[in-house]
Amino acid sequence: MAEIDIVRDCWFLTGATAVGKTSVGLALAGRLDAEIISLDSMAIYKGMDIGTAKPTPDEQSRAPHHLIDIVEPLEDYSIERYLEAAHEKISEIKDRGRVVLFVGGTPLYLKALLRGLATGPPANWELREQIEAEVAEVGNQELYNRLEQIDPLAASQIHPHDTRRLIRALEVFRITGEPISHHQMHFDEGCSSEECRVFVMRRSREEQHERINSRVDDMLERGLIDEVRGLLAGGRGLGRTASQAVGYREVQLYIDGECDRETMIANIKTRTRRFAKRQGTWFRSLSECRFVDIAGNRDPDDLAAEMVATID
Repeated sequence: MAEIDIVRDCWFLTGATAVGKTSVGLALAGRLDAEIISLDSMAIYKGMDIGTAKPTPDEQSRAPHHLIDIVEPLEDYSIERYLEAAHEKISEIKDRGRVVLFVGGTPLYLKALLRGLATGPPANWELREQIEAEVAEVGNQELYNRLEQIDPLAASQIHPHDTRRLIRALEVFRITGEPISHHQMHFDEGCSSEECRVFVMRRSREEQHERINSRVDDMLERGLIDEVRGLLAGGRGLGRTASQAVGYREVQLYIDGECDRETMIANIKTRTRRFAKRQGTWFRSLSECRFVDIAGNRDPDDLAAEMVATID
């Protein structure tokens, strides 16, 4: 596929949330004379700055950044739209004679860029809501059992508690009459890490959890609650995709009086740790990835230099 071919010489810096990608990404961009394309499904939303750990204006001034602050939080945004926009930016950056560097932690975006995407029909929100109601009524296991009957291959790759993927698999089957695995077979065929420039920053589980806890505390100190209040002001709220951002739903429940502050903080930290674990599972499944194990406060420029040296 031509779209896959044009990303072969792009650089990628990724890793779980709070691993330290932003500072290393800026150092890497400086060494490569690169422009950065965000690889973050939530950084696209305007006004969602603190909770998404979006690069600050100062950080963005140190290297050109793309696909940040491009849509309003109420607007739904699909992976198909992201891929189209990303490929446009790749072409523009290359036309300027500069290197393309993706920085961010959304594994599905990474996999789709590296391998292409054929996920079936667009989301049918009415049907999806019907399936969500079924989940609420009979539970995940019952719907997982149904998926095993109609698409055992997909079922073998989806955890019964992964509600989002379970609903999507059933949705595709009900729309097309075909298993979602038939649409995605090529999506599981990758190339070797030596053929790519995909670097995954990785820390020990204990250190990662400490960094997550510190990040959540810092976000709250910087005004995450006020940020969410501002997004909800005037009845605006968050759209279907923006509301999936870690932390925002928990803060909204606190604002609505459905939990106290301590419970909100604990829930954000727990959900963030679970999210980081899922990210790690995704990265380990991709043959294109080169893992960079780090500990402590390594100098970002030293890490960037080491990454560049492995390619040279």
